[in-house]
Amino acid sequence: MLQYLKIRNLALLDEVTLELDSGFTAVTGETGAGKSVLLGALSLLSGGRSEKTMIRHGADLLEVEGAVYFSDSVAIDEILEAAGLPPCEEGVLLLQRRIHREKMPRIQINGSMATLAQLRLLGEEWIDFHGPGEPQKLFKERCQLEMLDLYAGNADRLASYRDDYEEWCGVRREIKNLETSEQLTEDEIDYLREQIRQIDDLQISESAIEALERDYARMASAQEFLSLASQCSTGLLSEEGLVDQLNKVVSQYETLVILDSDASSLLERVRSALLELQDLGEETERLANGFDFDAEAVEIVTEQMDLWQEVRRKFGGSVQSVIEKREDMAQKLASQGNINECLQEKLEAAQKMEKTLQVGASDLLKIREKAARSLAEKATKLLLALGFKNARLAIEFIAEPELKEFGDSHCVFQFSPNAGQAPLPLNKIASSGEMARVMLALKTVLAEADATPLLVFDEVDANVGGEIGRSVGEELAKLSSRHQVLCVTHLPQVASLARNHFVVTKSQEIDSTNITIESIHESRDVRLDELARMLGDRNSNSARGHAETLLV
Repeated sequence: MLQYLKIRNLALLDEVTLELDSGFTAVTGETGAGKSVLLGALSLLSGGRSEKTMIRHGADLLEVEGAVYFSDSVAIDEILEAAGLPPCEEGVLLLQRRIHREKMPRIQINGSMATLAQLRLLGEEWIDFHGPGEPQKLFKERCQLEMLDLYAGNADRLASYRDDYEEWCGVRREIKNLETSEQLTEDEIDYLREQIRQIDDLQISESAIEALERDYARMASAQEFLSLASQCSTGLLSEEGLVDQLNKVVSQYETLVILDSDASSLLERVRSALLELQDLGEETERLANGFDFDAEAVEIVTEQMDLWQEVRRKFGGSVQSVIEKREDMAQKLASQGNINECLQEKLEAAQKMEKTLQVGASDLLKIREKAARSLAEKATKLLLALGFKNARLAIEFIAEPELKEFGDSHCVFQFSPNAGQAPLPLNKIASSGEMARVMLALKTVLAEADATPLLVFDEVDANVGGEIGRSVGEELAKLSSRHQVLCVTHLPQVASLARNHFVVTKSQEIDSTNITIESIHESRDVRLDELARMLGDRNSNSARGHAETLLV
């Protein structure tokens, strides 16, 4: 429910902070006092359209803030998470909207910057307006069907049906892909097989290609390699080479040790150097001798390298891209052999699924039709109590051309306010007062199904009075046992039944006009005074006596 509302610089209102309670809240005031300002603030906070003309004259900034409490905020938190917004803390959703005269507007949700679309999406979850010019969830056929399903208790059946529907849609997509898949000619099949053979002949892997490129590079520079390797081994091992010369140096170190034993460590080091040079020369010699590719080996490596260059040019510059292309071609060949067989299997599976869905849709329709009769009957009875002498509510089902995620048909709520008048869809009802009372009747019947915390009614009592006005107030009071209800009313019979009461007052001075909103439910005397005013004269004893009777 909405617990806190702050409005600043909206139309003729300077600033007000309201603490709201659960139950039924009435908003009253003189005609033209500005009760619509409160509704405008709620509209802005729930994502309604804004204009800079709404900003109070002389001010630069219009601001609306609100705190909405949810006893269970799981559903709201899921929406917030999907939008990348912070979750509710202790079940409280914090909303703020600012409209500047010269700057960009700004929206915050739980302290984070947000978009108008996100604000509007959340607004659909916590508030529902019923009055002229306001969005009506029950005017949307999708919402009508959702409400009917909730009333009928179809949640589990519908979830099972939707699971089957999604699976069926998936199979249909597979069938479409198979039907449009490319059929290869014999030449194309032979070409793919030849490309796969070439790739397989290379036995492609990262290490194999590295070895191939290394061997090819060595063969390409074989003469230079052999010459250099020979020079290196000769320089080390030949007569007068480094090893021979170092042998002479070793003999000199041995003599040095005889003269001074402290030089023994130096002798060991020079002997180690001699061994290392001998090993280095012998390994270089073996490397040169091992680099003896015969003509056949050279030809094989050259052919493999030419094949690799061709394959790489066709299918990408890396080993991984060639491997992936090989898998794609293999998959394409494999699919050719079983496309027709697979297509037939999918078609048979889809037909079987469709029959199951048709049974499920038929069951849903039967349950919905039964629930629709009950809902229409209860709502019609309430409409009679709300001042319609011959009103009738009906729910019509319209078949869909094909199965949908909700079944094989949708529903349309229709209403006829007078005898002999054909029922029309709810959004075709001309009178705003009639619309509001129809919504009140439906909301009362659907109270258990509709989880919207705050319901706002404007002109619900238009063109009614007396006992009918009292009935309207009683139904609003009943509705407030499951929802927070806010109603702008001109009828004392309605206002007297509210648990909470706000009065809107407009004051005018020479150069300014201002609106104030005050709570009066804390004072019985002040409330009696307002009810007496609504009855015709706050100073009249008879009006005050009537107000006493109403305010039980």
